[in-house]
Amino acid sequence: MRSKRDRSQSSDAGLKVKIWGIHAVDAALRNPNRPVHRLRLTDNARNRMKDAIDARKLTVEQANPKDLDIELGRDTVHQGALLETSALPDVNIEDLAPEPGQIPFVVVLDQVTDPHNVGAILRSAAAFGARAVVMTARNSPPLDGSLAKAASGGLELVPVAIVTNLARAMEQLAELGYFRIGLASDCENALEKQRITTPVALMLGAEDTGLRRLTRENCDIVCKITTSSALASLNVSNAAAVAMHALVGQRPHSF
Repeated sequence: MRSKRDRSQSSDAGLKVKIWGIHAVDAALRNPNRPVHRLRLTDNARNRMKDAIDARKLTVEQANPKDLDIELGRDTVHQGALLETSALPDVNIEDLAPEPGQIPFVVVLDQVTDPHNVGAILRSAAAFGARAVVMTARNSPPLDGSLAKAASGGLELVPVAIVTNLARAMEQLAELGYFRIGLASDCENALEKQRITTPVALMLGAEDTGLRRLTRENCDIVCKITTSSALASLNVSNAAAVAMHALVGQRPHSF
């Protein structure tokens, strides 16, 4: 998997965005593909990311926590760090073709709208070595702010493919050799009992409604994560982490 996202693939690269939080900003500064338009830090935040700042010889503006509260909202946990930058480009589905000798997996989000959930999924995707995360252009959160903070650096490491037609993207993934597994709690197939030796596209649905009908119909199989009957379903970000662990656990040397 590529460790940094390729800036050559998207027209969104010039879109201005804000990223806040110690881990998110530090990870962005360590990504040479992230331009730094303006970096505002408190003394504590500056000390915590000194290495990244020095490596790029960046100019830092002294920040007052109260000023950041006013700009971002008092409920925003900015930790004294705010970066004004440009959006990283998304990638194309064609870029996700398996490389020789590799059996990758990608995570596909079917209108998952909560930025904290998507951020947590990106964090898990980075931890478990996902090739990419695929998201819909509509009904998905912007790749900045709260999402970046929840991703805790994962946004800088995992390529994101933004698609306008999810059904077509699923067809393309199938053409590339991906086996499409949908997650749902109302089915009989247990994910942990599957033995899959091909690339996998893991399909996750919206927080409240799950996979849409057409998305579900386009899956090769729909599976559930076995849980106690006391709590039959998991939050989408938790389900994603458990499912990714199950996939990697089956083939620890294949991804």
